[in-house]
Amino acid sequence: MKVLIPDKLNKKAIEVLEKAGFEVENKPGISVEECVKICADADAMIVRSGIKVTPAIIDAAVKLKLVVRAGVGYDSIDSKYASSKGIAVENTPFGNTNAAAEHTLALLMMLAKHVIHSHLKLKGGEWDRKSFEGTELKGKTLGLIGLGNVGKKVAKVALALEMDAQCYDPFVDDASMKSIGVKKSELDDLIKTSDYITLHVPLNDKTKNLISAEKFAMMKDGVRILNVARGGVIDEKALEDALNSGKVAAAALDVYSSEPPICKSLIANEKVICTPHLGASTKEAQMNVALDAANQVIAALKEGKIQFCVNGVKELRR
Repeated sequence: MKVLIPDKLNKKAIEVLEKAGFEVENKPGISVEECVKICADADAMIVRSGIKVTPAIIDAAVKLKLVVRAGVGYDSIDSKYASSKGIAVENTPFGNTNAAAEHTLALLMMLAKHVIHSHLKLKGGEWDRKSFEGTELKGKTLGLIGLGNVGKKVAKVALALEMDAQCYDPFVDDASMKSIGVKKSELDDLIKTSDYITLHVPLNDKTKNLISAEKFAMMKDGVRILNVARGGVIDEKALEDALNSGKVAAAALDVYSSEPPICKSLIANEKVICTPHLGASTKEAQMNVALDAANQVIAALKEGKIQFCVNGVKELRR
């Protein structure tokens, strides 16, 4: 059986697959058009975010049974079309949890303290303490939108910093939130009462532009907002308008609706801290998600075991 890998993946994952008896075609960086030409005999694919798994690829991959996303977000895969063809789509929800949570927390700290701007000024030879008075996180309210694996870790650290934490997540009950010290909240209530808002949700039809101009209007003056989840869950034009009006004091972004981003004026805004989708970019996370993906392929193709399926397919097509 053959596994096609059209994205860069840790070599140890390839070794695991080959040791299990699979033929691996490792083609990092190929285009969709190139993938269409070589995917006909692939039983499984492992992808990251470098290639979009389009209907054209799915149609060409006539033996394909499984696509595994080495990571959490799977919006680069047309999972609905895959489902219509009986192809399972899986993600690896645990391997980069720590990396994404730590990146969120690093940006949270930077939103409270003027680390970047003061750093650049001092590097330029200017000693300026007066312009960079920060604020403390202690006693502030953190609003988490989504309480999955990453959100839970962010909440845990925020509580250790003596923040108050509230969360909107329709899939998590009151008792579960209470057990970790988080107050359950409705979305609009969270939007209106949080000092900091951080998003931990996938991108789908329900979450696209979840934070819209209407939602920004509800927020406290001087709110700070973070997105280390998926691009597109915040309306970028509405965010820019809210920054320019002063409604939002600062924002930290790791993900964008288009990548590389085309929202040049938003990125240039001095109130924005931005990183190039680094939430899962640690050596440990890259290793973890690659090995998880390889082991899920082995379990599926050798044992028929589907794990962490995101598109509702119950069994592999023959």
